[in-house]
Amino acid sequence: MTLTTSEVHRMKHAQPSTEGVLPVILERWSPRAFVDRDITPLDLRTIFEAARWAPSSFNEQPWRFIVGRRNSETYKKIADTLVPANQAWALNAPVLILEVAKTRFSHNDSPNNYGIHDLGAADGFITLQAASMGIATHQMAGFDQAKARATFAIPEAYAIGSVMALGYQGDPSTLGEQHRAQEQSPRSRKPLSEIVWSAWDRPADLG
Repeated sequence: MTLTTSEVHRMKHAQPSTEGVLPVILERWSPRAFVDRDITPLDLRTIFEAARWAPSSFNEQPWRFIVGRRNSETYKKIADTLVPANQAWALNAPVLILEVAKTRFSHNDSPNNYGIHDLGAADGFITLQAASMGIATHQMAGFDQAKARATFAIPEAYAIGSVMALGYQGDPSTLGEQHRAQEQSPRSRKPLSEIVWSAWDRPADLG
């Protein structure tokens, strides 16, 4: 049985182990089904404005976002780097984003070992800002990094992060069988005891 779009969204709503988690965090998830609806320029600016205020080491702001809107040359170039399994669904999203991070500090040209970490922080701001606006995001590791670097002439001083699809959640019936099953599976996370420690492999006492 295929669930409706609203049924999937309700089913994906996270069930936290404690109270007080921000609702937008519980509501955010990564769909593969996208509806044929464009994101307005204002909404896109708002989403990237949120990323602009993410924290970073030395306030370096090492993130760079190569943004392709549907039917643009940039969109086609990003799409061409995706593995076939991701192309099967991601090309329904109206926006594709290739994310990179500068790996050297601007103030002294020393290595910035936290550039990818800071890109991840900005990425998180994007996903939460978008979710608060009813816009879905899905990050992908399934793409050809070497091809992306060559296509966009990305300097070696920049590390490549992920590709993100951005758009509005669509009907799961538009997906192939495997992706449809993933779309309709409940979300799960490891318990806090597996990720919050007081010593190596020793759960922290959070009270």
